[in-house]
Amino acid sequence: MRHSHFSRFVFLCCILAASLYGISARAASVVVGGKNFTEQQLMVEITARYLEAKGFTVTKKDGMGSALLRQAQIDGQIDLYWEYTGTSLITYNKIKGRLSPEATYEKVKELDAAKGLVWLNPSKANNTYAFAMNKDKAQKLGIATMSDLARVINGGKDLTFACNSEFYVRPDGLHPLEKDYGFHFSQGDVKRMDTGLTYQALKDRQVDLALVFATDGRIPAFNFVVLKDDKNYFPSYAMTPVIRKATLDANPTLGPLLNALSAKLDVSTMANLNANVDVQKKSFSDVAETFLKSSGLI
Repeated sequence: MRHSHFSRFVFLCCILAASLYGISARAASVVVGGKNFTEQQLMVEITARYLEAKGFTVTKKDGMGSALLRQAQIDGQIDLYWEYTGTSLITYNKIKGRLSPEATYEKVKELDAAKGLVWLNPSKANNTYAFAMNKDKAQKLGIATMSDLARVINGGKDLTFACNSEFYVRPDGLHPLEKDYGFHFSQGDVKRMDTGLTYQALKDRQVDLALVFATDGRIPAFNFVVLKDDKNYFPSYAMTPVIRKATLDANPTLGPLLNALSAKLDVSTMANLNANVDVQKKSFSDVAETFLKSSGLI
């Protein structure tokens, strides 16, 4: 009889342990989302491999449109993904007017908290618009900042600039930027073309400057330099891990883990990682694993 009681006790302990394990396993499952371009697909792979190494079960959902991904997170179908501060401020929260990078982050953190989303620590990878030049040309002319560019143009130097048609006409595009920095390209010096072609035009020295995205892999691959936006004209698009509050509450270790990953990312790091995929044609998985190991994250 005593043996029977003991057996029942062991059986109940096993059931309880299995139940607790099931709860634990469910709590350690996360869905990582991403948008449909290289940097985002890369961050899905990096985040998934990193969290798997830390004991989480990860489901990846990448290749999504921006608005769809955002809504999926609000609806609870996506637990976390890397968003850009300026995108949330301008596109999702419809905030107009220029804010500093710090104010942009604080504003989206506050506004999105009301939607059940937590903005963790922003990385230093700011994927904003930027002006780029060939490194040797920039050094020869002494141009490192946008104010330097204004000084050189106002000094009588004709420089040609490639940008897309949208940037040329948009109300927060080229003409307000010229006004802010106090210079003006002559009409013939602005070459309008598709966004992707600006990089090749600059590489082939068909133009002196080009509009780029700051973390594009072609910047280091083509030996370009990005001019410092010393008046903070362009909005900040700091890439930041954003997680559902419910997910973070259930898995509090995710916060420190994602902050540690965010701390390893800056503009040049992301540009080089993107170049590994877009220019050197390496796989997302190989680039992710090499980065995580070389950074000491796994």
